[in-house]
Amino acid sequence: MPLPRAILFDLDDTIITEGERLAILHLVAQEFSASLSPHRPAAVADALEIALHAFWSDPSQAKSARLASRAGIHEARQMVITGAFGTMGMPADLAAAFSDRFTQLRAASARMLDGARATLETFRGMGVRMALVTNGASDIQRAKIERFELAALFDHIQVEGEHGFGKPEDRAYFHAMAALGVEPSGTWMVGDNLEWEVAAPQRLGIHAIWHDHLGRGLPAGSSVRPDRIIRGLPELLPL
Repeated sequence: MPLPRAILFDLDDTIITEGERLAILHLVAQEFSASLSPHRPAAVADALEIALHAFWSDPSQAKSARLASRAGIHEARQMVITGAFGTMGMPADLAAAFSDRFTQLRAASARMLDGARATLETFRGMGVRMALVTNGASDIQRAKIERFELAALFDHIQVEGEHGFGKPEDRAYFHAMAALGVEPSGTWMVGDNLEWEVAAPQRLGIHAIWHDHLGRGLPAGSSVRPDRIIRGLPELLPL
């Protein structure tokens, strides 16, 4: 496939990862197994995954939490876990301890995905214009950008918390393309979220590539059909 004039990249679970949420929930549940009795650790982890997914999938709740400070994100996560624990008859102080440990392990798991830096550097050397378009609060996302030294790889960095808008709002994509001086027909969007990085940009005429880095395939019954599916960023490079 011919290379585009520009590529818009998502950040989390596209360039970097903080580990798989469900796997970390199961790990923490095993650590807390004695305190979770009579509930099975696996059942608790699965229930928390459902609760967290529901919260972050709600557009209004998720955007409010994303735009909050680092403490706000942690408070939102703790609120969800506390609610789930309450439903199972477990105390709020246990939920707080569980949430703290989960946050600690996710941060410790942060790393760049295999081949991500080399791919970005190659595209930059080839003259492809690139933008990093990420949702979230400025302090949280900028800390990741600085930690992994990503700023120099992009022609434009766009953080939701610094603009007041983000994916899947149309203006998030149009703003990034304007900064790069490109049109939808000459642009790719690459990311792991089927709505934010596939369905929404497709409606604007952008070529949308789904980064299925966990290899799970499209969810059953999904109406979203990416223009392309990849397991890792190096697959984007020409052979």
